[in-house]
Amino acid sequence: QVQLVESGGGLVQAGGSLRLSCAASGRTLSRDTMGWFRQAPGKEREFVAAISWTGIRSNYADSVKGRFTMSRDNAKNTVDLQMNSLKPEDTAVYYCAADPSGSLAGRLTLPDRYIYWGQGTQVTVSS
Repeated sequence: QVQLVESGGGLVQAGGSLRLSCAASGRTLSRDTMGWFRQAPGKEREFVAAISWTGIRSNYADSVKGRFTMSRDNAKNTVDLQMNSLKPEDTAVYYCAADPSGSLAGRLTLPDRYIYWGQGTQVTVSS
């Protein structure tokens, strides 16, 4: 069974950094479009970042652009999200997701394209 497991979340002060990692079992991610989403208390799940399997296309939400960087390591079958200059409003449960279709069409920001989802990891940013 395909599983995505996020790790690296925790409590950090504003201005600090965290690095989230998403590890896959049951399949490789090398040909998957990968996305990160987050859901803050009382809010809808929102797009954070995504990267195509080719690495040619990548997207970042305006709210995290310039602060977050997504990367993938095919050798380790992992996808990371480096989060710098964290703000209290970044507090949320962060989810990684995989789209195995290999399609470069459509918007990477749309959650419906992602088939596999992790269980989420909590990120809490204090003032």
